Amino acid sequence: MTSLAGPVNQVLGEQILAGERSRSRRWRVQFMLAWLVIVAALVAFVLITINLDTQFIAKWLPFILTGVPVTIFVSFASITLAVILAVLGALGRLSVNPYVNGLASFYVSFFRGTPLLLQIVFIYFALPQMGLVLPEIPTGIIALGFNYGAYMTEVFRSGIQAVPHGQTEAALSLGMSGGTTFRRIIVPQAFRIVTPAIGNDFIAMLKDSSLVSVISVHELLYQAQVAGRPNHKSMQTLLIAAMVYWILTIAFSFFQARLERRQAVGDRSRRPGSG
Repeated sequence: MTSLAGPVNQVLGEQILAGERSRSRRWRVQFMLAWLVIVAALVAFVLITINLDTQFIAKWLPFILTGVPVTIFVSFASITLAVILAVLGALGRLSVNPYVNGLASFYVSFFRGTPLLLQIVFIYFALPQMGLVLPEIPTGIIALGFNYGAYMTEVFRSGIQAVPHGQTEAALSLGMSGGTTFRRIIVPQAFRIVTPAIGNDFIAMLKDSSLVSVISVHELLYQAQVAGRPNHKSMQTLLIAAMVYWILTIAFSFFQARLERRQAVGDRSRRPGSG
């Protein structure tokens, strides 16, 4: 009987795995069907309620799409600035120096406590009264970067604090300096912890970058408005912009999910006994 237990357990295990894979496939098929039904219903609603001018769309679509590279550039530049500010802000919030901690706390409180649109308009229209004139794109990058950096400061602070303190003590006991320990031990682990949050904030920033259209940055929404308003076709051009934003969001969400899965695999492979 004992000799038969191994093969029987193996067969049962394979049957269980096969059942789980079958249920997973059915779930994915049903999920896709739900999406197809919803999308088909939305398309039908648009076609029935809106008199789409296909010639107009074909004419102006390339013009509207010229705003996509600007949107992506502003988003990438802004998230880069936001990460830098978040790291500095997190270090300031963790500092025992009251002046440094106070400065970082003020930065977080001010930029989280005022609307992003107000910050964009203030930098572009109010600062020139002080003699500081900035072009449209740098204004948008600075406003988005400072605003998101304030929110991400708390994320980075939590990520740094999540690294076990024992690892810092072990690095110091091996003769590493405080700066080297922070760069080589704490920062890499903290970044792995906060990567999902950075990805989520980037996707949110991709959409919030549309706010810089108010200062005439030629991004996606601005191009859609320029094409639609004079021709009284705003419904159609704004729908195009919405679809492009949606596609960009889906694409970057897909890459974010892949990055998170790769990091999860890497973390498992580094665990003791995982090999």
